[in-house]
Amino acid sequence: MVRRNPRGISSGMIPLMLLQAANEYRRLERKPPVTAALLAANTLIYLRPAFLDHVIPPIDDVFFNAYLILKYKDLKRFFFSAFYHLGESHLFYNMMSLLWKGIQLENSMGSTEFASMVAALLALSQGITLLLAKSLLFFDYDRAYYHEYSAGFSGVLFAMKVVLNSQSDSCTSVHGIMVPSKHAAWAELILIQLLVPNVSFLGHLGGILAGLVYLRLKGSYAGPSPLTAMVKGLTSVLGWPLRSLMRFWRPSQQRIFGRGRTGGSGDSVRGVWRCRACTFDNSGWLSECEMCGTECGDDGLSSLHGSNSDISSDIALDEIRQRRIQRFGR
Repeated sequence: MVRRNPRGISSGMIPLMLLQAANEYRRLERKPPVTAALLAANTLIYLRPAFLDHVIPPIDDVFFNAYLILKYKDLKRFFFSAFYHLGESHLFYNMMSLLWKGIQLENSMGSTEFASMVAALLALSQGITLLLAKSLLFFDYDRAYYHEYSAGFSGVLFAMKVVLNSQSDSCTSVHGIMVPSKHAAWAELILIQLLVPNVSFLGHLGGILAGLVYLRLKGSYAGPSPLTAMVKGLTSVLGWPLRSLMRFWRPSQQRIFGRGRTGGSGDSVRGVWRCRACTFDNSGWLSECEMCGTECGDDGLSSLHGSNSDISSDIALDEIRQRRIQRFGR
């Protein structure tokens, strides 16, 4: 999360970001859809294409500002500010961090639980940042955090970092300094504040605390969270038309010849009986095979063993094949 800054922005980093994301997804056997959707949403909001210009609010209307949020109960600033970025470098580094963390978390916990976790971390990080800004009014600051403008996804990213490293006992490098993975978010909080003074300290701190609160709540709740069940139900409802369409257009696994089928298993479909001589599926209204003339219920070989029949007593499989070729030209 970065505080408002009137300085110019860098250029040429978005194509590099998109290329990096495409290469990462190309190498993955399972492409995490929620991570891709978050990347696309943040990038589209920053680029503001013409067809979305009337839908996406301007950044001045969604900056995170504790004073305005509490005074006007502005939920738009509370939620949407996380998806806005102040420059290409700001967007680039946040999206590269999202790509790395999102792939690992979504592939390990599943898309539904990951989506519910991101929603929970977003609400927690923004809410805790709001409470921190309000509580600091009790202290005298030259630059009051309560009236500060900020935007960016980094609060959620700090929370994701806490969740990702919560079970790790190894060490990791934070800007060249080796620290235990469980404390990497705290080390990064301090180092980023020292190296990039323009970032929002409260936004990053709120993200770390949000990750800790999420882990505590998740550990105290047995079974899937209500938010995960809600996301799963919504996904099931929204995906039903697509699944129905895919089932409708799914090609048959058996070959079609004429009005029936040949080959496949020996199980018959209701209203259809399968000839045991040539395996052709016939309508239940027919009493003899449309392909070879074998009667329904006959195995097609009884005439070979009977001596009293004058009709087709010597029918062989080669002759059945020839009849099929003559009838259907194949």
